[in-house]
Amino acid sequence: MLVGLGLAIIFGLMRVLNLAHGEFVAIGAFAMVVAHDAGLGFVGGLMLAMAVGALGGLLLEWGIVRHLYDRPIQAILATWGVSLAFQQLLQLAFGTGARTVPAPIKGAVEIMGTAYPAYRLLLITLALLIFVALAIAMRKTSLGLDLRAVIQNREMAESVGINTARTFSISFAIGSAVAAVAGALVAPLVSILPQIGVNYLANSFFVVIVGGVGSMGGVLAGSAFIGGLDSLIAYQLSPSLSRAIVLLLAIILVRFRPQGLVKP
Repeated sequence: MLVGLGLAIIFGLMRVLNLAHGEFVAIGAFAMVVAHDAGLGFVGGLMLAMAVGALGGLLLEWGIVRHLYDRPIQAILATWGVSLAFQQLLQLAFGTGARTVPAPIKGAVEIMGTAYPAYRLLLITLALLIFVALAIAMRKTSLGLDLRAVIQNREMAESVGINTARTFSISFAIGSAVAAVAGALVAPLVSILPQIGVNYLANSFFVVIVGGVGSMGGVLAGSAFIGGLDSLIAYQLSPSLSRAIVLLLAIILVRFRPQGLVKP
């Protein structure tokens, strides 16, 4: 949900297919590794991931993406090249071996007779809090109003005095920061590798398209559809086959409901 939310802010606003978006998940996960090694703790890791993700997104938008808004094919190739560069930089910095970090809380909580890991409940809670905070910001702040105006009609937003270049830069930084925070949150649950972001890129695009481009509610619905089905089917089938089935179902859904589950 969080990776899709970050992508929805970027793709929904600028219609830029940022193929480097998954690498911000990896950056966030390695930020958690750095914070753990430095003794900054879990909260320090989240703050570091958010700061590094926002700065990286700002630099990527300023240095490359803003010059390619009207050239989508070149933007895809450029961000794909950036994703490869990010992977190699992470590999040079942290090596090729898998890294791990401990969860901030241990144990399990019994829910309806089933023991559920306590950290997963914390992760779900934090993800929902971040989602709600961004949804409120989109509805109640002047920046959120500018973002929604540019998403709906960029030319009209410019005609009424909205600085679209500034809005694009801020939104790209926010979307990248959210993806990095998602990487930091998932870090205690996975083996952290430079290529970890690749696993989240495709699903995040499915979430945005299936849910509805430009809709916060669509991200929630799309993540429930994609993530829920993937988890349920993976219990019975191999992960690769379950992902293929989810992709097929997503294609069928988009064919009959091209606007997505939730209309913006």
